[in-house]
Amino acid sequence: MSHSNPSRRRFLRGSGVAMALPWMHSLARGQQAQAAESDSDTRLDQPPVRTAFLFMPNGVNPSNWTPAVDPESPESYTLSPMLQPLSDVKDECILLENLYHPNLNMGNGHWPKVPAFLSGGHVLRTSGRDMNTGGVSADQLLAQKIGSQTPLPSLELGVDAAYTGVDNVGGGFTRIYGSHIAWRDPSTPVPKEIIPQLAFDRLFRGSRTTPVSGFNPDQAEVIKSLQTDETSVLDLVLEDAKGLERKIGRDDRTKLDEYLESVRSVERRIESAMKPQRRWINEGEIGVVRPGPGIPEQHIEHVRLMLDIMVLAFWTDTTRVATFMMGNAQTGRNFSFIDGVKSSFHGISHHRNEPDRIAEYEKIGTWHVAQLAYVLQKMKSLSEGDATLLDHCMVFWGTTIRDGNRHDVENLPLILAGRGGGTIRTGRRLTAPEKTPLCNLYRAMMQRMGVSVDQFGTSDGLLDLT
Repeated sequence: MSHSNPSRRRFLRGSGVAMALPWMHSLARGQQAQAAESDSDTRLDQPPVRTAFLFMPNGVNPSNWTPAVDPESPESYTLSPMLQPLSDVKDECILLENLYHPNLNMGNGHWPKVPAFLSGGHVLRTSGRDMNTGGVSADQLLAQKIGSQTPLPSLELGVDAAYTGVDNVGGGFTRIYGSHIAWRDPSTPVPKEIIPQLAFDRLFRGSRTTPVSGFNPDQAEVIKSLQTDETSVLDLVLEDAKGLERKIGRDDRTKLDEYLESVRSVERRIESAMKPQRRWINEGEIGVVRPGPGIPEQHIEHVRLMLDIMVLAFWTDTTRVATFMMGNAQTGRNFSFIDGVKSSFHGISHHRNEPDRIAEYEKIGTWHVAQLAYVLQKMKSLSEGDATLLDHCMVFWGTTIRDGNRHDVENLPLILAGRGGGTIRTGRRLTAPEKTPLCNLYRAMMQRMGVSVDQFGTSDGLLDLT
């Protein structure tokens, strides 16, 4: 093949292979399960640390969120009205204060703030063709680094379908931004599953080897080569890629490098999948059964089913990284099922400082805190080793604006729960210096997952969680 005229079909074929390869992770699941049964040495000696990121849209009522400060005991606090649902798990939580994303100091409502939730990046204003969130999200960086250790690198869940179109009223941003907190790279959101049954099935998909005949001829050829020898997928495209690099601009070369790195990451996962993985095995059942088809009629049932599935994914060590969106940006969901509420979340968040509207707004936010309490209590009830599942987890809950009426972005309402394998001191408030980058927390969480990075997003240090 001539370097001066690289074959378009050959490179597209390479791209197709890379897109198909993540599925390959499941090809060895049957072999892996058999090996795990016959070789107890593949089991982990200690429970792994898992991380969940839970997102709530539209902010809170600040006056009833932040507890009063006791000057004589600055780490202690009495639960404010909005934090009351956490009364039974208060000792498992840290109330985080003064954290924010510097790049969110902008006047544009909700849309650019959502994709920045887990990255801290500056989000490009666009109608959708050239999306750029400014960085990979924290969950996906973890998935890239440790995702090969589990059947699923990460699990993305939600309750609202992804939006389409452009919000010209909200600043001209694509609504896709407001639909995703997990971003594989600055321009690629990771789709979330909103149907409980399909989310449940993801945990157990791939227990059988899918026949090669299920793929097109080009893909089948590569799969056969991977099953019979140690040929690298990069060997099929690297020569053409190098030739292409000489013909494209700097930005495109960066994209190409990211693409090739993603292929290497996939190959590492395949290599790991072809060997028995060291898994943590919990004995017994936790009472999570396969949900029925479709989306539950009751919103609370929908939310709790998704939270149950996330817990099951951690309990079975199917993944160690998960995200859950409790709603998209500007979600129009009506919360009239809550006593005293007759409005949609986003609509009432623009409360105009009217007492009746603030009361409704606060009830909706408090309901979301109660769902956090639900999942924490469930994790706390599950014994794991000498501790509990929650002891071996980090559950981060928060939103990207403080007050929905003002769209302010400083001192965000944030909670971190779980002891991260005994490395986090909970049961306190952590008051960071004003305007501390939230990415400092993400770096500290990554460190507890065995991932050390010198810089992430706007981080300028590590938040002390001990």
